Amino acid sequence: MDHAADPRRNDLLNADHIARLADAKAQTYIELSDRVWGMPELRFEEHRSVQEHIAAMEAEGFTITRNVAGMPTAFIAEAGEGDVTIGFLGEFDALAGLSQEAGALEHRPLIEGGNGHGCHHNLLGAASLLAAVALRDALAEAGVAAKVQYFGCPAEEGGSGKTYMAQAGVFDELDAAFCWHPGDFNHVMSAGTLANIQAYFRFAGRAAHAAISPQAGRSALDALELMNIGVNFLREHMPSEARVHYAITQTGGISPNVVQANAEGLFLIRAPRMDDATDLFERVKRIARGAALMTDTTVEMIFDRATMGTIPNRTLEEVMQQEFERIGPPPFDAADYDFADRLAAAALTDADRRASAQAFGGPADFPRNLHDEILPLPPQPRQFLGSTDVGDVSCIVPTAQCLTATAVLGTPFHNWQTVTQGKMPHAHKAMVTAAKVMAATAARVVCDSDLRARAMAELEHRRGKGGYVSPLPQGLRPPRDASSANRAAVAAVQLG
Repeated sequence: MDHAADPRRNDLLNADHIARLADAKAQTYIELSDRVWGMPELRFEEHRSVQEHIAAMEAEGFTITRNVAGMPTAFIAEAGEGDVTIGFLGEFDALAGLSQEAGALEHRPLIEGGNGHGCHHNLLGAASLLAAVALRDALAEAGVAAKVQYFGCPAEEGGSGKTYMAQAGVFDELDAAFCWHPGDFNHVMSAGTLANIQAYFRFAGRAAHAAISPQAGRSALDALELMNIGVNFLREHMPSEARVHYAITQTGGISPNVVQANAEGLFLIRAPRMDDATDLFERVKRIARGAALMTDTTVEMIFDRATMGTIPNRTLEEVMQQEFERIGPPPFDAADYDFADRLAAAALTDADRRASAQAFGGPADFPRNLHDEILPLPPQPRQFLGSTDVGDVSCIVPTAQCLTATAVLGTPFHNWQTVTQGKMPHAHKAMVTAAKVMAATAARVVCDSDLRARAMAELEHRRGKGGYVSPLPQGLRPPRDASSANRAAVAAVQLG
């Protein structure tokens, strides 16, 4: 049902009224965000953070579904009924090694080697909760029937929690999905992200005394080093927007007088399209086989995770841009600007600012250290060279997302400079702004069936025929914690 002709409903569902509803409950979600900041938990281990989220939604009368897609830290909070279903995506995982005192202008860990919210996911989840509540309240006041769902999504950082949820059909009934991400510019993210595949390559050789009988040994570490050399040569012969990253996860020991019998590397392959990432992944597997042949070792591949690239939806993005401009940028004050100036002088560089501007299409010469404007939509969607498991959701349902300036311009995310800002007033203001933008955009979608139809038609056009196909192998189960990989989830594939 469309409600555009009802003036009273329009007044109750417009951006100004939704913003007032969000402001009325903002402090509750600011405090929630701060509590989650204070209990940073890694991917698949966000048990306390999830309980905080669930308690907040139960207090608002939302119905909770736990253990979604077989993950103890995935849940759905739902309110309302109707033919239209709107989803908000939330995250709450932290990063390892980024413990940091809030508000400090220098690196000052609270716990040496501890975790920290280096991507502001403490803010991310809280704002999406607030958006869901504000939309639910606005729809109830206007007498508009619709279902509002909040998806508590674990393990965005290196775990692809939403991909497992997508494979399980969790998002299939949505008419639209909305999310946001903390950043250092205010804008609607009209960009595709990189699809990716991640896998372990485990080499096995034969130990031997490295001096007395080296001829009896077969070095798995040599094989892994040769694989890395082969991948380095591959980089010259792959698309410029593709990426291959690696970490050595097992070296075979610390004794140089022993030929290392075991070695392992974790490789992450990215490309704009999943078929390109898959082709590149096959080439990496052939390199691994070649390295094993050269060293007379064996190699097996253990699939870890995969994520689709994000499909932009200009239909929704244009509406979100309009609502963002109606609501305005975060209302920073003199104290916010003062802190930003001090942090920028103490811990950020001009190179940091240029890198951020290049990544997000913002002005490197913006006159303040907090972005207090809204970037225009680019003429066409851009290609963003990062990845997110929001991509899998965007392949199933029209999805739009914004970024707001929770961080000082030039802040390098996944760093202590981000963590130190996670409880600051300017971050709270940007968080609440994001909630307002998402909720106001969602209200437009609920009330306009033509808009919903156009958004879905655009998704089908950009996605192509065949619908969503999960990039995960059948039978792959999500890990139970941050340290466990999918080594036992499916049989390892011998590549020799």
